[in-house]
Amino acid sequence: MHPILTSLLGILAILAIAFLLSTGKKRIKLRVVGAAFALQALMALLVLRTPWGVQAIQFLSNGVIALLDYSKVGIEAVFGSMDANPFTNTFVIAALPVIVFFAAIVSILYHWGIMQRLVRWVGGAIGWITGISKVEALGSAANIFVGQSESPLVVRPYLAALSPSRLFTLMTVGMAGVAGTILAAYASFIGSEAVPFLLAAAFMSAPGGILMAKIIMPDDESDLAKDAAELAGTEPDTIELPNARISAEGPGALVEGGKPHEVEVAETFEEGHRPANVIEAAAQGTQTGVKLAVAVGAMVMVFVALVALANGILGGVGGWFGYSDISFQQLIGYVFAPVMYLIGIADWEQARIAGGLFGTKIVLNEFVAFIELGAMTAGELTERSRAIITFALCGFANFSSIAIQMAVTGGLAPNQRPVIAKLGLRALAAGSLANLMSAALAGLFLPL
Repeated sequence: MHPILTSLLGILAILAIAFLLSTGKKRIKLRVVGAAFALQALMALLVLRTPWGVQAIQFLSNGVIALLDYSKVGIEAVFGSMDANPFTNTFVIAALPVIVFFAAIVSILYHWGIMQRLVRWVGGAIGWITGISKVEALGSAANIFVGQSESPLVVRPYLAALSPSRLFTLMTVGMAGVAGTILAAYASFIGSEAVPFLLAAAFMSAPGGILMAKIIMPDDESDLAKDAAELAGTEPDTIELPNARISAEGPGALVEGGKPHEVEVAETFEEGHRPANVIEAAAQGTQTGVKLAVAVGAMVMVFVALVALANGILGGVGGWFGYSDISFQQLIGYVFAPVMYLIGIADWEQARIAGGLFGTKIVLNEFVAFIELGAMTAGELTERSRAIITFALCGFANFSSIAIQMAVTGGLAPNQRPVIAKLGLRALAAGSLANLMSAALAGLFLPL
């Protein structure tokens, strides 16, 4: 079958799976899901096929690559020359310091007000095009830049009052997206030539997440009435605020005699103290980055070891039957191989390899999958297959993200923890489908 026809079939299959998982098939709003799909497809078309779109994404990629080069100056100041350092290509040197540096950059952008403006502009555009609520639009836009751990802070005053369907949208977009602070670390694994695909996938994750969320768990009429009342600044009797105090601002706060406020973007990278100047902002971002880098490093170390343990057990058991070289990646690769074939990886052997990477990403995390992708030789996957699987891997949709969302979003709105726990697996499925949709669209528009 022609690769374009295969990708089209894959797109239809992904939409069909989402429809089968829907909790309210009759409530699906074609205007919302149609606009979200059109936006995601348009982004793929622009950055992969149009000359000016390719130039624009390459311009952004060059900026990211330049920042990576600047981060190396700081790395060499601490760890010595990259050329002479035997640990240059290790995860500790190649990736973790980059996370710290980019966290500091994001904190500075917040201090200068640039990040807030980006979130407002992108969120406004997403909301206008798709017709979703302003809280969902702002949260989705923030997720493009700062990821699922920080994006809830952008709309933290409103989390406690969110209906399950709107909370599910934020969860799904969080699962589908990645953090700008970590995006550069992925590039350090698989090469700077993949930066355009990583950036494109990051921007496509927002409409992709909205698309899957609004198919799988669409709004009901009470949600629409509630949101319209909140944004209008009225206080009808139909709005019942939860018994939780998140902030002194917004409809999620229980302020006696107060009224709901217009939805606004949080003004700081972290909840709490606002930096007095750019130096303090950089220091605050650095501290945040160090915490994130330590967590990421420990997580990768443990999960890689667990994969090795699983492979050892499987090899031992398989040896009894003459299959001593069997591995976890091989087994999970066979499971996801048909999916990889449908999204545009037309060779079955390459589809099996890509399926193993995607399965690793879901069961473990995308870091381990990107490390494995970067370690592959040129002959294992073609450039086109590498590009498609890069889109599929570029997302936080894995089992550990459910715990992260319960900790972060549940910490900001404790009353929502049971809802997050209930919707976690569904959000994981929706986020994974959003990543696969981005990959299928990439397979549709990438040159053959």
